[in-house]
Amino acid sequence: MSAVAAFLYDGRWPRLLLRELAIVWFVDAALAPLGLLAAAVAVDAPLAVLGVLPLGGLIAGLAQERKFRLEQEVELSSAYQGVALLLGEVIEDDDHYTGEHSRGVVALSVETARELGLGERDQRLVEFGALLHDVGKLRVPNEIINKPGPLDDDEWAIMRRHTIDGEAMLAPVGGMMHEVGRIVRGSHEDWDGTGYPDGIAGEEIPLASRIVSAADAYSAMTTDRSYRRSLGHEKAIAELRRCAGTQFDPAVVAALVRVASRAAAPPPEALVAARAAALAAVPEAAAA
Repeated sequence: MSAVAAFLYDGRWPRLLLRELAIVWFVDAALAPLGLLAAAVAVDAPLAVLGVLPLGGLIAGLAQERKFRLEQEVELSSAYQGVALLLGEVIEDDDHYTGEHSRGVVALSVETARELGLGERDQRLVEFGALLHDVGKLRVPNEIINKPGPLDDDEWAIMRRHTIDGEAMLAPVGGMMHEVGRIVRGSHEDWDGTGYPDGIAGEEIPLASRIVSAADAYSAMTTDRSYRRSLGHEKAIAELRRCAGTQFDPAVVAALVRVASRAAAPPPEALVAARAAALAAVPEAAAA
């Protein structure tokens, strides 16, 4: 009943509550013998049942405390989401491309996380990490962000600090945002260890960071920039596959390719025919 109530209240699947409910089940199991003992004693000494009433009061108090903690958890989750969305809006207001790009990375990252079978909490971390992966660029001068051409070495040094700055901006929020900060910091690490800022490799890189990194690259390649046109879906997929095992996690690339290919696939012929028929019917209906 607790799991169902939590699902109806904030959408968490019951399997995510197993660890939280384990202590509840343990307490129930520990109290069951006391209940049986009180029932057995009450057969010959009914007044002895009064001895367990304080225990009932204690259990009621613990239940209220647990309810309060659950409500706090929901409020904190909403607060984290509010902070993430607010920062996302700040990013978009500061630089339209970065904000639009971040929204594309979010959608692709979350779908890739689902394709990989990640749980609800990990999907939420991926979502926040994708939304805020560029938050550190708020500390990068606009003349570098919007430069219509390649950056020089000094400008790249400044740009490459944005993942460190992003983590520094999110860490003081605490809680889930502390974890999101680590995802942001790792979002430009490469599978072979040649990325930045820490040069970590393989599974040392958080999985959420690996997902955001690949989704970020695909989105960048399929979006028009001030200094180049979009490469298109097919070329972007070919580049992801070429860099799988060096820049990107091969398993993440495989999942992302499946997701992106489904999104880019043309509609079925039956749907195209139905749309054409609907459009053709509009003038006829108007004439009638």
